[in-house]
Amino acid sequence: MKVCRRETFNSAHRLFRKEWSDEKNRDVFGKCSNPNYHGHNYVLEVWIEGAIDPETGFVIDLKELKSVIVAHIIERFDHRNLNLDCIEFEGINPTTENIARVIWNILRVKLDPKFGIEVQLSETDKNKAYYAGV
Repeated sequence: MKVCRRETFNSAHRLFRKEWSDEKNRDVFGKCSNPNYHGHNYVLEVWIEGAIDPETGFVIDLKELKSVIVAHIIERFDHRNLNLDCIEFEGINPTTENIARVIWNILRVKLDPKFGIEVQLSETDKNKAYYAGV
């Protein structure tokens, strides 16, 4: 059985590689390489897979899952510049794929290992990443 908690956060970022020229960064990342950064209204879905507890009827108490997501993801990334404010992205280009992987890694150590975790992160209505671990 899988259950999901959906949350949102807003963050700015810039996609670029320091060792590349401005021209190459623009060629590869387009507008997303704007030196003044740009932002997104991210939609995060955290899917938890596990057995239904016979006493509660829950896979996981979604109030508890919300608390973990808010404390360890939303408070950490909401209204932040991912490149400048978040140590998790030091040396990592904050693409949607990398943000989803970072979130999964944070949640993996905060949630009981008996649960499977899948992270779906939408950057826009048209672009999203999915990560379920290595």
